Amino acid sequence: MPEANVSETRAQAADVIFHGGEIETVADGPGPRAARPEAVAVRGERIVFVGDLAEALTHWQGPTTRLYDLAGAALLPGFIDPHGHVIGTGLQSTVADLLGEPDGDVGDIDAIKRKLSEFADSEVGQRSAWIIGFGYDDSRLDGKKHPTRADLDEVSTERPVLAIHQSFHLGAVNSKGLELLGYNARVKDPPGGVIRRGDMSVLPFGEPDGVLEETAFSPASDLAIAGIAPQDTARFLDRGLKAAAGFGFTTVQEGAASLNVLDALREIAQGTPGGLPMDVVVYVKAQEAIDEPHRIRVSPDYTNGLRAAGIKLVLDGSPQGRTAWLREPYKTPPETEDKEYVGYPTLKEEVAHAQVMAGYEHDWQVIAHVNGDAAIAQFIRAVEAAVDAFGASPDRRTTGIHCQIAGRDQIGKFRELGIIPSFFSMHTFYWGDWYYETVLGPVRAVDISPAQWALEHGMIYTSHHDAPVARPSSIAILSSQVTRITRSGETLGAHQCVSGLDAVKSITINAAHQYGETRDKGSIEVGKLADLVILSANPATVPGEEIQNITIVETIKAGRTVHPPIEDMPTPVHPGDGLNLFTHHC
Repeated sequence: MPEANVSETRAQAADVIFHGGEIETVADGPGPRAARPEAVAVRGERIVFVGDLAEALTHWQGPTTRLYDLAGAALLPGFIDPHGHVIGTGLQSTVADLLGEPDGDVGDIDAIKRKLSEFADSEVGQRSAWIIGFGYDDSRLDGKKHPTRADLDEVSTERPVLAIHQSFHLGAVNSKGLELLGYNARVKDPPGGVIRRGDMSVLPFGEPDGVLEETAFSPASDLAIAGIAPQDTARFLDRGLKAAAGFGFTTVQEGAASLNVLDALREIAQGTPGGLPMDVVVYVKAQEAIDEPHRIRVSPDYTNGLRAAGIKLVLDGSPQGRTAWLREPYKTPPETEDKEYVGYPTLKEEVAHAQVMAGYEHDWQVIAHVNGDAAIAQFIRAVEAAVDAFGASPDRRTTGIHCQIAGRDQIGKFRELGIIPSFFSMHTFYWGDWYYETVLGPVRAVDISPAQWALEHGMIYTSHHDAPVARPSSIAILSSQVTRITRSGETLGAHQCVSGLDAVKSITINAAHQYGETRDKGSIEVGKLADLVILSANPATVPGEEIQNITIVETIKAGRTVHPPIEDMPTPVHPGDGLNLFTHHC
């Protein structure tokens, strides 16, 4: 080789060349699927070559280039979280773990009480004003009942106790908690929420039994989490980011932040050397952004690994908790409701319309929590009004979050209006049996998370984990879409199953599209960020039933390994006075 070419080769040498495994670029266009490349070269933060290994070695190998032999493992684009709560993931790992199998071991109310008592005696628990646990699921408990104030009084009568339902839309408190919240028989239910009652003879509204729904629950979680010691809340973000990286995610979301939390996140990002180790996309609670629009500062660009993208609305509750708003009644309503019970909205029609309208007016991306088909219908009406007022644009990327019980007709309206459905597909595993037996019945349950309907309409869709509602598991997201296997081993709606490649796209290129970031993310292509994940096998090609066994080998963000953690990885910790770094709506 002439000296001039040697100098040129050394000048443009790659830092690393990946080879020896199955490279899934997710970059194929229309037409026949292209042959997979043999090598990917990365220099700095970007991908500089995708193609034949011989060509990579000829043009991109230099004296310091590392040759990374995948040894049969699979290289994919880094996973992008279309909807989750990264700070909530940190909370999940801090308080008492009340999750049931397969993520935990809680199967009855006695186990809930034991876990809460253990937390109360722990170092973190002793610093906390409240005794807090997260993740119980009444559908998985013996007796299929929520813990009550009487149950939680056995944990403590002196300290307030909160057990948070896995949906994060309900929870139970003890008598001390009810006292601090000011909930008693003289207090009626708040709009968009329910204080469940025990003894109805206590006038005028009945004695609270400790179980709280939606807007009645929110003050309890806000108060309890605010009571966690500042030194512990300061670790929420770091813990959440590490958990996400452990599942192959390189871009994550904080999907319902207050403006104060957004300010705190900006302070953390600015104070972290080199910025946050992963990209964090923030959506602010809609009404707060509307009230103080100058504070949100939406941008397509990241600053220190953080950007505000838009606003989030919450239009209903949880199907598994039977608070989602349906067009037809629940198969089996909660004990306190009649047979015509359909759940309820959390926003009045005029408020939902005003919030969507404001998002369109300010050019903020609008995402909306819509589980039930009645809530989806309300969202469609609001978007139709906003489109009439401000026009349609594919750049808006309006997104329906969860869309659990979307009708086929509603998926068609989504296409017409440019709404992207982001399905919580893991419901098919976690609550598929519960939907089938209790929530919807066999006719409606088979069409939850209807990804195949979206594909039939020629649409893209995304799929998310909604952590802390579930672990932030990319593998569970993929497996649930391809197999739709429930806890009992049944297939819930085989006609809604998708291919392994479509599932991969839902957390790579499609998620990048949802965020408007396909220029930099979502596929392995020259010029894009070196956001990569190495898996033990390729979920796009292995048999669907084998996806659940895939493991994460390494997660790489912009050319830098973030999982397994490396010694010099920046640790984002809040530098201030312990501002509550948490606001929920899942």
